[in-house]
Amino acid sequence: MSDKAIALENWFEAVPMGEGVTLIHEPHVHPFFRCNMFHVRGRYRDMIVDTGLGWFSLTAGLPWLLDRPIVCVSSHTHFDHIGSTHEFAERLVHPAEAEIQADPRPEWTLADPYLVKTPASEIFYDEPEGWDPAKYVIPPAPATGLVEDGDVVDLGDRAFRVVHTPGHSPGGIALLEEATGIMIAGDIIYDGPLVTDCYHSDMDDYRATMRRLRELEPSVVHGGHFESFGLSRYRELIDAFLAEFEDS
Repeated sequence: MSDKAIALENWFEAVPMGEGVTLIHEPHVHPFFRCNMFHVRGRYRDMIVDTGLGWFSLTAGLPWLLDRPIVCVSSHTHFDHIGSTHEFAERLVHPAEAEIQADPRPEWTLADPYLVKTPASEIFYDEPEGWDPAKYVIPPAPATGLVEDGDVVDLGDRAFRVVHTPGHSPGGIALLEEATGIMIAGDIIYDGPLVTDCYHSDMDDYRATMRRLRELEPSVVHGGHFESFGLSRYRELIDAFLAEFEDS
């Protein structure tokens, strides 16, 4: 690891992905802990899906996020996805994880043990300024609204359908824009090692979710970690998962 400490102004990176979608991430964090946050521009309001670690304020680092009305949607409530959720006035989450978002205890968000008990060198390429795992706290961010399977997040000229994706966690959701085929998938599927052994993971749910996702045909999938990918890779990842775990 480099011996330099990274300050707020250099902590976040925003990368345009096309079709009004911007990837926001924390590039100094190792990929396993580096949440992909996605900002989507709408006509009447914007949407941000997930909010990162929260060691630094997301809206202080990227103040343009609050230039327009915006709704914050949690794909699920693990620590690397809800660190700055409290900074947004409108917050949506699936009811199965609303309690966690309102009371984000380290053992519920997986901050303990995955973050506070992991050496900094395994979390960061370069540590954030002032890093001290003993001081890491996720502020409560009670939901202002709940979203369930089939609900729609309406941005005016864009509509994202909620797809409930239990397995990795009980209240995981993906968001599918059927007009474009854009899927923002959270941690249920991404192009890297999937995590199936969290304290509230459920393999029966995971298998059922993957079988359901296999019936969809997204044009591009923006996962909660690692690189985005298209339909062919999406099918490959699901088929590989089901081949490995279908009978386990």
